[in-house]
Amino acid sequence: MKPTNDQLDLASRTVRCLCADMIDKANSGHPGAAMGMADLALVLWLEFLNVDPKDPLWAGRDRLVFSGGHASALVYALFHLSGMGGLTMDELKTFRQWGSRCAGHPERSLLPGVEVTTGPLGQGIAMGVGLALAAKKSKIANKTWVFCGDGDLEEGISHEACSWAGAMKLDDLVLVYDSNRITIEGPTALALADDVKKRFASYGWKVLEADGHDYDAIRSAYRRAAKVKGQPVIVVANTVIGRGAPTKQDTADCHGAPLGAEETAALKRALGFDPERSFVVPDEVYKIFKSRTDSLHRFALKWKKTGWKRPIGDMADRAALVAALPKFDPAKPVATRAACGVVMNALAPLVPGLVGGSADLGPSNKTVLKGFGDVGPGAFDGRNVHFGVRELGMSAIVNGFTAFDPALRGYAATFFVFSDYCRPAIRLAALMEVPSIYVFSHDSYCVGEDGPTHEPVEHLAALRAMPNVMTWRPADANETAFAWVEILQHTTGPSCLLTTRQNVPVLDGVTAEGVAKGGYDIYIAGPQNADTILFLATGSEVALAVEAAKRLAAEGVGVRVASFPCVERFHRGTTPEYRCEVLPQEMHKRVIVEAGTRFGLDRFRIDFRTTAYVTIDRYGASAPYKELSERFGFTVDNVYKVAKELV
Repeated sequence: MKPTNDQLDLASRTVRCLCADMIDKANSGHPGAAMGMADLALVLWLEFLNVDPKDPLWAGRDRLVFSGGHASALVYALFHLSGMGGLTMDELKTFRQWGSRCAGHPERSLLPGVEVTTGPLGQGIAMGVGLALAAKKSKIANKTWVFCGDGDLEEGISHEACSWAGAMKLDDLVLVYDSNRITIEGPTALALADDVKKRFASYGWKVLEADGHDYDAIRSAYRRAAKVKGQPVIVVANTVIGRGAPTKQDTADCHGAPLGAEETAALKRALGFDPERSFVVPDEVYKIFKSRTDSLHRFALKWKKTGWKRPIGDMADRAALVAALPKFDPAKPVATRAACGVVMNALAPLVPGLVGGSADLGPSNKTVLKGFGDVGPGAFDGRNVHFGVRELGMSAIVNGFTAFDPALRGYAATFFVFSDYCRPAIRLAALMEVPSIYVFSHDSYCVGEDGPTHEPVEHLAALRAMPNVMTWRPADANETAFAWVEILQHTTGPSCLLTTRQNVPVLDGVTAEGVAKGGYDIYIAGPQNADTILFLATGSEVALAVEAAKRLAAEGVGVRVASFPCVERFHRGTTPEYRCEVLPQEMHKRVIVEAGTRFGLDRFRIDFRTTAYVTIDRYGASAPYKELSERFGFTVDNVYKVAKELV
């Protein structure tokens, strides 16, 4: 039985007081959005949203995203009242405290029912688009509901993601826009004059509008939104921020700071609650939610009996993946971007959930899955996604897609220099422990004639600085192949794969076991002692180090070359004993070779006086890449010369 408007009003007043209490007790938080969105959220939860608090991971559930993660108090209030995740009242009282599941912004890894980790505004919108796309791929007839606010729509990512969703006619996606016209600094009119309805109409969205505090109007808008096919829907809901706070509602004062004891007491008096009591939920409200939870659970059980089976099969095991890898001719140098494309196409039949695409660079970064069809307007069966020139939106959409189901492995691709546009989404993937895949081609100054704007220098160090991100920079075609196996097997965070524009030699000494450990010896010659010259290199520079080492070996010098396709895997995924085998501590004479800044590479040194670097600590230049290699010192002759000075 659906609640009456009077029951909704009681629930709304309860939730607003509960949110104020949580935030006041923590002395930290954002009451305005939580209180202003309460009516919108309650009508959705109690009448339209198909979730099962008793089984938060039920496959057929609707997906609900609060893009404005600062409204987290509202999320936790709804979870507690419905029983989602077993969230207790005592846990609400630990809001924003150490060890609490009620974090400042909802975290996927802390609470079942939180579909994606939101916080940076706009990211939740884009991830919601990814969730809706994944539902289409999984052939689940659910809805994806996304709450957002003015700040979400000001962020450029909302344009990228919503423009793409409209172009794809991605239906069963409903964006509920909490239009309260207030941000931290004051009225949105200070910096915003958009006509949101015209903006979304131009994207190809169905635009609806409602009074966000009129239950009948909200109900009517949701009912209409749920029936729309062939396009996504935005419901522009006009609301009052901090609704009910006597002096602070409809002002910036209630956006990002607790109401305070006096204002909260006045709020409770105005809403018919005892100002002397905190964290109060009337029995009737619990009964309303229990009735809804029981009904939702029955619906979920009925759905499960329909016999739905995931249409996307499981990925093959490691042995099968390795067996399917292509063989590369040692006599034919090949760009690792080209090798990447060959490997992806060889593995795609064994990884049915591998779906993704490029920011309008598929022919350049070689990430097209041949013969697997395209995702297009209203057609979602293909596996190649054309994102257009939208790196940030693409990266976040892929996160939502991958978060939908463990069988899905979304990938996004662009030039490495544009990884700057992807970093916010990569960081959230790392926080969520979602195994999104990012393929970055054109990984060094060897872009050449395009000049310094397109030549990544500091980007490799920047990626390595992010916790829980695996950054792979393979040395040749075979390392690229083995790296793909490791990336597909890695399920606790994102992976970035960096590939070359230019051809590089197919090397001797590459092993699957070595690549799996992130670093290994690829060439050893001569006496191994304290005078041995130890080369450390990644990517295309490994070949330079090997050739320079061979020259020294011919002169009787002991040499050792270690290739590091994944520095993070080497440092975090191997034993100290293994690391000492690859980097013997007595070998102080070291040459570190990488076509990027030196920043972060000092971790490999033993002694400043006996460590030499061939790095690039300036921006690139526009010229043929071979000339740049000469001028920047990335030649066998120069690497040999630098190493020779240590002998």
